[in-house]
Parts: sequence; C-alpha cells; structure tokens
Amino acid sequence: MNTATQKMVEQTIESIVQITNPYGSGSGFLIDGLIITNSHVVSGLKEVLISTKTLPKTLASVIYDDPAYDLAFIHSPIPIEHKNPLVLSEIPVQDGDGVIAIGHPYGLNYSTTEGIVSKASRLQGEVEYIQFDAAINPGNSGGPLLNESAEVIGVNTFIIQNSNNLGFALPAYTLKEALNQFSTKNHTNVIRCISCKNLILEEAIQNDYCPKCGTKLEVAKRRREGYKPSGIVALIEKILGTLGINVTLSRRSQRSWRFESISSRIDINYYDNGIIIADSALCRIPQENIESIYNYLLSENTKLDWLQFSINENTVFLSYVVVDSSLSEEYGISSLRKLFDSAPLYQKLLLDRFKALEPKFDEFE
Repeated sequence: MNTATQKMVEQTIESIVQITNPYGSGSGFLIDGLIITNSHVVSGLKEVLISTKTLPKTLASVIYDDPAYDLAFIHSPIPIEHKNPLVLSEIPVQDGDGVIAIGHPYGLNYSTTEGIVSKASRLQGEVEYIQFDAAINPGNSGGPLLNESAEVIGVNTFIIQNSNNLGFALPAYTLKEALNQFSTKNHTNVIRCISCKNLILEEAIQNDYCPKCGTKLEVAKRRREGYKPSGIVALIEKILGTLGINVTLSRRSQRSWRFESISSRIDINYYDNGIIIADSALCRIPQENIESIYNYLLSENTKLDWLQFSINENTVFLSYVVVDSSLSEEYGISSLRKLFDSAPLYQKLLLDRFKALEPKFDEFE
C-alpha cells in the first residue's frame, strides 16, 4: 500500500462500520448520518449489531431494506464520531480508474485492497454495477468502494466465486437516488418492492404482500418474524440470560457468543458434532517458569469440577466442555457461572505468580 493510500485509509477508517447478526457479518459506511450497507448483510432483520473504531458493539435499527438494489440503511442510536465524513463522488467513473475497497472480509477488520475499474458499467439483470479487480471477499459486502480522492463511487456488493478478483459495486448515483427517494418518505421502516420497485411503508403491508402490485415481499416476512433461536441454541441463550449476559450483544452467529467477564473474555461455540465449548484465554506461556506453570495447571485440573485447563500453541485456556445431549439448564448455569468467576482469578494468579504474558486479542474484534 502506497503512502497516499495509507493516508486515505487513516482519514476514512472511522466511517467504516462492522455489521453482525446471527446469520453472518459484513461491512457498512457512514453517509450523512446513515449507515449504508447491502440488504443481504442485514439478512432481513429489523435490528443488527454495529461497531466502529469509536463505537463499541451497539444494537441498531434497519430503517430501509431494498432487496431490488441490495441496499439497506441503518440508524445508529448513538452518534458515531468521525472526523472526515465520506461523501458520494459526483465524477463519472471511467474504465481504468484506481479504486480502494475497505471492509471486514472473514472478520479481518479494516482490510484494504487496491485495484482498478475493469468496466465502469456492467449490467447484471436490471441493475448496473461497477466491475473492478480489487480483491474482496465475504465480509467486504456493504463496504465502500473509493476513488483516489477518497470519495465513495460505489457500494461493494458481490463477487463472482472462483474468479480472479471479479468484484461488483453498486454505483454511487444509484445509492444517491435511493437516499433521495427514502428521504421523501420522511419515515422509517421502508421496504422497496423487488417487483414494481415502489418504496412501501412497512406499516402499510398486509400479509406480506406489496400493496401496489401484490407481489409477495419475502423481506417483509423476515422482518416480521425476526430471529428466533430454537433447541440447544435457545437453551444456551436462556442460560446466558439467567447469568445476566446480554445475549443480543454477545451473539456472534447462530452458534457463537463472546462477552467480557471482569478482565477476561469468554467465548462459547456450539459445533456441528454436538460439542459445546466455553473457554477463556487466560495468558500466554512465558519463556521462563515453563515447568512450574505446567505442573500447576496439571495439579489444578485434578481438583476442578466441570472446568479444565488446556494449552493451545502457547495460550492457556480455562474451559467448560459439554455434549449438547448432556446440557441442562441447572448444570449449565452452575458450570458457566464457575467459569465466569474463576477465569479472572486464575488469570491474575498466572500473570503474577508465574510471570505469564497477557493474551493477545484483535483490538477491534
């Protein structure tokens, strides 16, 4: 990355948003106080989690969902601090123009790639897109495509799988048109009909059909039904709620949760093989006192009920492991409470007594 690009990224990064919901994650960006992203990133939900460099994970409202152009607008309940607001470019895009894509591919936060416009206008179905060759991946969706003046020329929308960097962005002029149409409604909870393309107030929709043309609005149905966990996932979330955990804010996917417990971070994952693992990364193994710390961990493992120590590479974990068929509300609450209470105590002991090293986490993960 050249110096000019690096400076541009530093100027705009506060306007880049990470978006998560139980079905996946993606990117977004701020324009005039609204968070812009793709419809498929919000997965038909009325609420999603957002976070930025200056805003911790927060529940936000999806106020506009447009599956016709794969657009969505999100309102943050807390103003997002950003010193250098992004603006939509007024300059026509030309073949060969330099571009920069910023987003969160595969959860790798604030990843930046450079490329050029391969085709300024490429028709896909009824919609025109900018085709470009900057490498983007799942998680980049909804992020901005910038020109060399740090202006938004498009919304990164999709890639062609198994291709050599074939990315497509919805042009800024289409986004601007959608923003203008949305503003005239002077209303939140607006949906665009995928058939007649009219903007419909959600309150005017009956039985999930478009009142203008009668088309079934799948996005209206998804927004009405929302996300409802079931089975073991519902049980896990019930246990977490009983323990005072904000399940919505801790949910990373349908089978993954993360939250802070005093000085420790707790991860819970429910795997396809039926194993549920709740663990906390306590520390990293120091270069000295290795034998002493190993002996201590082995000794403690003989005393612990439900919990156990393990080492992955050089990181020490305290974990609770259970098979889904054996999980009950009573024992789940007892075991997880013990993990939450014990993790920060053991972490402090290992850091102080054995001079272990602090665990490493992605700052904005």
